[in-house]
Amino acid sequence: NEDAATIPEDGSRKNSRGLAGEVLLWKIAGTAACEGRSLDEIAELCQRANDATRSIGVALSACTIPEVGTPNFDVIEGTMEFGIGHHGDPGLSTYKLRPARQIAELVLKELLRTGFSNGDSCAVLVSGLGSTTQMELYILYNSIADILKSRDMNVKLSYVGNYFTSLDMQGASVTLMKLDDELERLIRAHEDICLL
Repeated sequence: NEDAATIPEDGSRKNSRGLAGEVLLWKIAGTAACEGRSLDEIAELCQRANDATRSIGVALSACTIPEVGTPNFDVIEGTMEFGIGHHGDPGLSTYKLRPARQIAELVLKELLRTGFSNGDSCAVLVSGLGSTTQMELYILYNSIADILKSRDMNVKLSYVGNYFTSLDMQGASVTLMKLDDELERLIRAHEDICLL
């Protein structure tokens, strides 16, 4: 439930959605399980990681719902949906399409409004939504990394690719996780044999 678009100002997550941040939680949970930690310990660890994570999605086209065969909402040409859900939920806001740097600024304004401070170490995950090229994802990531650097935030881990997708959806979700030493170690574990 780390989708910043659905987290109210008071920080309550009772009715919030999840996005690609769960990919990092899977990695943390898997490593902790491999180390023999109890289910209760893993749940507590993942809750701590979830609390330190925010995501948001931006779409240039809607996803196709397989059972229906068509998108369940329209994105007007020249606009983008901000705050989308990856199961075909339209954005909470519609903006005029803008360059990657301005999209990164908009995304980070929302992600950094709670839970992050200048000087924090973080992981960044930029996931394509299904129909976005790798090059476009890296262009967006580059702008995000530049903005975070200007805030003295230390990007210790970065992942760019198609990790959390929807059918035919063009756009990206961006995830930030504030890292401590343990979370960083658990995410880094087995990097030589994993895609993430």
